[in-house]
Amino acid sequence: MKKRIDKKKGIREGNLFATILIYFFAACIAFITIYPVYYVLILSLSSPEYAVTMRVYWWPKGFYLDGYARVLKDTQFWFSFRNTVLYVVSQLVLMLITCTLTAYPLTVKGLKGRKILTTYLLIPMYFSGGIIPSYLLVLNLGLYNTPFALILTGSFSIWYIILVKSYFSTIPESLREAAKMDGANHWKILLSIYLPASKPILAVIALYTIVGVWNGWFSAFLYLTKVEWQPLQLYLRRILVENSVKLADTLLTEAERLAAQKELLVNSQLKYTVIFVSMIPMMILYPFFQKFFVKGVMLGSLKE
Repeated sequence: MKKRIDKKKGIREGNLFATILIYFFAACIAFITIYPVYYVLILSLSSPEYAVTMRVYWWPKGFYLDGYARVLKDTQFWFSFRNTVLYVVSQLVLMLITCTLTAYPLTVKGLKGRKILTTYLLIPMYFSGGIIPSYLLVLNLGLYNTPFALILTGSFSIWYIILVKSYFSTIPESLREAAKMDGANHWKILLSIYLPASKPILAVIALYTIVGVWNGWFSAFLYLTKVEWQPLQLYLRRILVENSVKLADTLLTEAERLAAQKELLVNSQLKYTVIFVSMIPMMILYPFFQKFFVKGVMLGSLKE
């Protein structure tokens, strides 16, 4: 009977053509996703003369590791790396705290004005004040050129609060009622029932926050002019965008001109090294969150 139903639908389990087609498309998607990372890697391992032409496609040309040595010896790189880790950890902790403490009360049916509060949260999510009011607020609070300008402004997200609220709503109300009958208060219910059952959505928010903070540069570009507090992405931006050498006006001899040209080639190759080094922590971290990722996104979006 099962085979007859599958035949009517035109789908047979173990169909060789369908299996080959699925694997082909999966391989194409994997190649499109992985090759850019691999391309940056082989450019970072190629000699500057080849890397600057970008005519390296499948394997490094002129194996070159001096770029990695330069990056790892650069104290400014490690200062920027330290700052980024500080921003990631602090914003992650604050994001999880603000999301859970805001989302849980909105799932309590006896809370007065619950719908009004939910609507109030939705309004600024769609209609924000923009960059100028945010900049003036940070400036007037005395947070400009301090790490708190990034930490406090990135410590909450209304969209994440809605996600956590939706996920909390999937937890049976009977569990809350049973805990109340046993004498548990809301803190005990949140810490003992809701948080342990919400690991998937919290892992998703943690991953989004970590990746967003790690790759973010615009807020730091607005609020931080002191190099000692700038994150890794601004260090990378300086190498990619602001790196230039004037050859015509400042150099007098041919030897100096050739040396500067060589240094310019090395600096052009160095950007690929910095890009790849900055990606390594995220590539290491992602597998630990991946098992929660799909489950957390799907369950958090099913029920409001």
